[in-house]
Amino acid sequence: MSFWIVPSLMALGITAFLALVLLRARGQGEPAAAYDLRVYREQLKEMERDLARGLIAQSDADRVRTEISRRILAADAQLQQFNAGNQQPRNLSLIVVAICGAAMIAGSLMLYRALGAPGYGDLSLSTRLEMAELNRTSRPSQADVEAQMPPQPAPEVEASYGELVSKLRETVEKRPQDIEGHALLSRHEANLGNYTAAYAAKSREIELLQSEAGPEQFGEQAQLMILAAGGYVSPEAETALRTALQIDPTYGPARYYWGLMMDQIGRPDMAFQIWEQTLRRSPPDAPWLVPIRAQIEELAWKAGVKYELAAAPGAAALPGPDAGAVAAAQSMSDADRQEMIQGMVNQLSDRLATEGGAPDEWARLIGALGVLGDMDRARAIYDEASQKFADNNEAMMLIVKAGIQAGVVE
Repeated sequence: MSFWIVPSLMALGITAFLALVLLRARGQGEPAAAYDLRVYREQLKEMERDLARGLIAQSDADRVRTEISRRILAADAQLQQFNAGNQQPRNLSLIVVAICGAAMIAGSLMLYRALGAPGYGDLSLSTRLEMAELNRTSRPSQADVEAQMPPQPAPEVEASYGELVSKLRETVEKRPQDIEGHALLSRHEANLGNYTAAYAAKSREIELLQSEAGPEQFGEQAQLMILAAGGYVSPEAETALRTALQIDPTYGPARYYWGLMMDQIGRPDMAFQIWEQTLRRSPPDAPWLVPIRAQIEELAWKAGVKYELAAAPGAAALPGPDAGAVAAAQSMSDADRQEMIQGMVNQLSDRLATEGGAPDEWARLIGALGVLGDMDRARAIYDEASQKFADNNEAMMLIVKAGIQAGVVE
């Protein structure tokens, strides 16, 4: 309720200020005609003094007096006209004040209706923390989210590779105690986009490893769960992440996903702290820093923190248009500019297809194709990159993030 008191007092104060301005006389400075009148009168007095001392003739005095008198009459008429026009009608001013006040109140209500949350009570810090904890404890399970996920198109793979994976499944089924077999199956199921089967195999690997399972295994298990849920960190994925961080609190991939989970439950402040510490304490070339750098400024804004990301030490910029190309693009038509952008994207695509490239370049290509609306190519590049970097958890974070932004991963 106190929220409404403060804006109401502010609105009343602004309305009162407007009323004061509108109701007071507009003329605050002296008009030019008043100054002219004083000058002419002084000239007339000076002329009379000169006449009395015999400095000018009577005929000249009469001529000067007539001219000055004419100017005095003209200046006086101007002054009277100014004073008459400077008086604003009081009733009209009151009407304007009422209209301004009503417009201010109505505009505020309309703006709040569009951007605010009508009927939403005041939230203290303790209430917000309670809501975040409720979000964490009551959020959907992994199985519930997967059941609601739309079917994903299967990536195009060679028939021979599909047969090899089928044989691997049969082998692992016959040898349920084979740790390496489950690790291989998890990796290849992920290549095929079967993330549910992939994290099931990874879970079995962890079960067989028992105390020998390290943060890598638990981190991969959580990542596969998150991929299967379309980027959502479920309670089951949280458990895997928690275990990974208990074993190694500095494990970068787990810290990234833990911050992502904090943001999802409504604690961007905690997420920012985790990512900012990870950014400072990790090696500058750590792969998991790339997705953190891409999102931390927006996260800081959500957390209410003024934060400006510094350039990565030694980081090289991705290839892009030079200054000449940018200048030329500004003078192009929309069609020509679109053609130029399409050409740059095609060049990047051709280079990655023939020479390969870093994970951030693949992610850049996926995002560019999504912006251009070429969803088929974006999905094909995403599938190819997912297979290429299936063994690199940090690279997969970039690829999946780009796929989500491009709209090819739900």
